[in-house]
Amino acid sequence: MAKPRQSSFRRILVSRLLVLSVPVLLTGELVVFKKARHSMLETASRNLHERVVLKAQRISDTIGSLKSHLNSASQTIVVRSGNPEQVQAFVDNFAVNHRRQIECIQVLDLSKKQPLASTCGDEPILPIHSGSMEFSNGSVVNWGEVQSEVVIPPKVVTNSLADDSIPTQNRLQIMISAPVFNMEGNLNYFMAIRAQLREKVKQSDNLLTGYTFVVGEDGEILSHPLPQLVGTNINQHPDGEGLRRIISSAIANSHDHLHFFSDHQEQQLIAGYTAIPSPVSDNPAQKWIIVDAKTVDTALYGLRDIKVILILLTIGLIAACVIASLYLAKDVSHPLDELCDYALQIGIAPQTQKKPYNFQIREFHQLAQAFDLMTERLNVWAEEIESAWKDAKTANQLKSRFIATTSHEIRNPLNAIINSIQFVKDGLCDDREEELEYLEIANQATLHLLNMINDLLDISKIEAGKLSVNLEITDLREIIKETINLQSVNIQTKGLKFNVPQLEEEITVKVDRGKLKQVLINVIGNASKFTEEGSITLTVTTDNRRENNQEVNRVMIAVTDTGIGIDPCQQQQLFRPFVRVEDTTHSRFKGTGLGLAISKNLIEMMGGTITLFSAGLNQGTTVTITLPLLNNTVPTQNLDVSSERPGVSQPERLLSK
Repeated sequence: MAKPRQSSFRRILVSRLLVLSVPVLLTGELVVFKKARHSMLETASRNLHERVVLKAQRISDTIGSLKSHLNSASQTIVVRSGNPEQVQAFVDNFAVNHRRQIECIQVLDLSKKQPLASTCGDEPILPIHSGSMEFSNGSVVNWGEVQSEVVIPPKVVTNSLADDSIPTQNRLQIMISAPVFNMEGNLNYFMAIRAQLREKVKQSDNLLTGYTFVVGEDGEILSHPLPQLVGTNINQHPDGEGLRRIISSAIANSHDHLHFFSDHQEQQLIAGYTAIPSPVSDNPAQKWIIVDAKTVDTALYGLRDIKVILILLTIGLIAACVIASLYLAKDVSHPLDELCDYALQIGIAPQTQKKPYNFQIREFHQLAQAFDLMTERLNVWAEEIESAWKDAKTANQLKSRFIATTSHEIRNPLNAIINSIQFVKDGLCDDREEELEYLEIANQATLHLLNMINDLLDISKIEAGKLSVNLEITDLREIIKETINLQSVNIQTKGLKFNVPQLEEEITVKVDRGKLKQVLINVIGNASKFTEEGSITLTVTTDNRRENNQEVNRVMIAVTDTGIGIDPCQQQQLFRPFVRVEDTTHSRFKGTGLGLAISKNLIEMMGGTITLFSAGLNQGTTVTITLPLLNNTVPTQNLDVSSERPGVSQPERLLSK
């Protein structure tokens, strides 16, 4: 069960992915939004600047063109002739040709102080006084040259340059006059036109267009879409500070865009501007500042669509990140869940969970293979542990059985020793011969106990790893001869035939003489003990073969009897300590069951092997001892030594060669 502070792998993976991806995504969207806003403002600024330069050029060109046309018209013969009908026809034709700019044209008769010809009534558009003529601003008209001025309508002061009621047209009215000399060269007339430069004001928010106004160098507004602002000074308005900065920048020939705020609407404006020489002034230092302004919101109109797109894109990307994170978490956690379930099923019988395999992710595939290897190792270790547990259990049972058997084996000789000594001590024997008989019984029982104790000491040393062998090069024939001499009497006493080899050539081995003799005595003794009739045969052969590109020479000593045999199912257990064959056939024979176990360990310490084979009960047994051989060949010849042959010492004579 998960601890309270623990979290699932899916939740951790999804949260980490979202924590890493969402801030990066939002930061990217914010950067894109700011970049788009900056780009749109830059585009609007460049657009306004280009527009205002074109408008300024158009104003200069238009006023210059009107001046040129008026000067040319004032020098025509028709106008100079002073014929009213001809002059009126010329004026009407001139007005038609320039109808887009000219609002009114008059030829003023200086002597009569009234129009000679007019397209806008009989009221003079320029007041004529005695000996002079004035523009609307009060300046006196120079009789000898073409002059012009800006016509200012009646002034209406407002609070701001920005207003909601923007008209559909923006007008700049210009008054231009030129002297007309008669054919004699006298100044009789004045030709004046009132021109109007119109601009349609577009109020569509989705276009980078605003409204244009013209400001004089002194701050007077000469043209504005709001007629009430024309003729006022920028200092009269709360947002005049921004316009003063525009005038200063324009005069300094700086064309950067400039932001300023209107007072009552709190709208941020962006303006493009440029300065041109005043078209109505003879002083080239006088400047007109042409300003094209629009609100920042209008310039950023398209940003609203971008903002909506970015919001939708952000939501979509976040949703995609969440979905991708969930799918990724599923793809990553599902193999882990399978591996976890499989790991939890390990050791449960029967195991219903299939082995997870063939994952798409290579690391999980490797992890599954590692689980496979681990499971195989665990199964091997479990089998080994189970086998060791069974062995330990069997060994414990064998030790218990051995203790019971050994106790019985020890008690019987001790009873024989005690009883025999007690008989002799109490003087219950009839004669000296009977006393010696009881003492011999006690002596044999003592030797039997000594052999049992020696076996116990040997097996304890073997288990403790303290038993050692002293290997030396020796002739195997001598050890076999000594063993035959020791065992032949017992074998012949039982009436058995003892077949031994006649060894003529030296058999060189590297062994521990005493330990090897002990093993041979034990093997031949077992053959004699478990054989009631028949024979015991000892053979010595060699085996020469190549193993791993090396020549291997071995000598094999085989002891074969015709005794009671052993069940094949129990043969492998006989080399384990404390193991005895427990059946009705073998139970009558005494012993500790340590002989073969000790023999096996001793032979292995000398570099050899010992094996036992029996075809079954009552079919005899063969024990084979294999040792490394130092020479190559051993000619052998079996010799039959039996109780029927006279001279028990014959084997020693034959093997003494």
